[in-house]
Amino acid sequence: MSTKQLSPNEVKHIAQLINVPLSDAEVDKFGPQLTEAVDYVAVLQELDLNNTPETAQVTGLKNVFREDVVKACLTQEEALKNAKQTHNGYFVVPAVIMKRDYEEQ
Repeated sequence: MSTKQLSPNEVKHIAQLINVPLSDAEVDKFGPQLTEAVDYVAVLQELDLNNTPETAQVTGLKNVFREDVVKACLTQEEALKNAKQTHNGYFVVPAVIMKRDYEEQ
């Protein structure tokens, strides 16, 4: 643990960098929490990672997705064969018109 506590000005500066407005009470509340986070990062920076391989994931899985294969699909005639009504190769359906009541402003 670090012996240096972040000053209120440093906390305000960090808040300004991340575009989060803080009241004075919030600065007092979050100051120790931010100090703890900075101390943790400092501990991580002390680790020797020279012999650690870079990795993007740690599960060892390769590709868990199936191959993207196009499957045979319906022809237009097959898709329309059970339709009640068609016109020029399209489904015919009743028109849907919504009436909106707008309040006068």
